[in-house]
Amino acid sequence: MPKTIDIIRQEHAALAAMLRSILLLLAQSRREGTLPDFGALRAMLFYVDEFPEQRHHRKESELLFPKLRARTPLSRDLLDELDHQHARSERAVRDVEHALLGFEMMGEPRRGHFERAVQWYVDHYRAHMALEEQQMLPLAERVLTPADWVELDEAFGQNQDPFAGHEPAPDYAALFSRIVNLVPAPIGLGPAARAAG
Repeated sequence: MPKTIDIIRQEHAALAAMLRSILLLLAQSRREGTLPDFGALRAMLFYVDEFPEQRHHRKESELLFPKLRARTPLSRDLLDELDHQHARSERAVRDVEHALLGFEMMGEPRRGHFERAVQWYVDHYRAHMALEEQQMLPLAERVLTPADWVELDEAFGQNQDPFAGHEPAPDYAALFSRIVNLVPAPIGLGPAARAAG
């Protein structure tokens, strides 16, 4: 398997775990009738914006997708849809961050709006990752050349997402440490989010 495909899958798994942790924190605070840890939520959403949205998507749209478009016309509709989803997702994470700020500043009356924005984003992103893994990655494995994979492996290898198992870059070390220490498993070492029951 090309290294790029492994990196994309690892980054998807890291993001899925982060999104699950956000939902767990929100569910716990709702059950307990308390406000969530806004600092943890801000840090987690900042990570989502910095890594998956800015690095992961950009490499796919600017490097991987053009290679696929050049190799097969069969990819055109799929890649147009994935590019559209990337653009929509980048706007959506900013909407979620704004909704979080509204919840933090305005309190309980804004909880529902924030929770709906987060749930839409999570549902959208899960569907997006499934489409990439079930359709785009198998197509890439079939049509890209060894030379394509060498170039892609080099580019995707530079992502270094700390939640996908890499040592955090110095400028991200504090963010990574903050998230790990504030957030419960599966992402961090913070207090366990208790399940309903």
